[in-house]
Amino acid sequence: VAGLIDHTLLKPDATRQEIERLCREAVEHQFATVCVNPAWVRLCASLLRGSQAGVCAVVGFPLGATTPDVKNFETRRVLFDGAREVDMVINIGALKSNDLRTVERDIEAVTAPCLDCGATSKVIIEAAYLTDEEKVTACALAKAAGATFVKTSTGFGPGGATVADVALMRRVGGDDMGVKAAGGVRDL
Repeated sequence: VAGLIDHTLLKPDATRQEIERLCREAVEHQFATVCVNPAWVRLCASLLRGSQAGVCAVVGFPLGATTPDVKNFETRRVLFDGAREVDMVINIGALKSNDLRTVERDIEAVTAPCLDCGATSKVIIEAAYLTDEEKVTACALAKAAGATFVKTSTGFGPGGATVADVALMRRVGGDDMGVKAAGGVRDL
């Protein structure tokens, strides 16, 4: 199971020592990645070089309320710094406003550079804020944009992963797109 886990430290007051410990634990337990804020990507890539653990960076995190061009730049930067996975938060307000073109551009701003360099992209839909219909729409837009995964939550919103949300996301994504349960997952 460890190889499926993104060992995560996203708190704003994370110290260098905590990030170094995160990387040591990822190697020791053979986690898939460390998931960190963009400022730590270069350090993590250096510390994990030669190990099985990769670096995952968050983009537009945790609110998703930045513009597509900013998310695109942030994505290209973390990829340049050594991230091999990017977890982006959608523009939740645009989705709830039914401004689907903005959401589509938002997601594509991240998935396009990831596709260009073979990196994994995960689209965080922050399901706790959404109706089931909005969840379906978000997943469909992520799939159309070429996202590798859809993800339930940032862990910073009002709720985390639920079995019902994971099932809904799997149904919409089919076999072509992965589903990542995140937020509040504490055991098998």
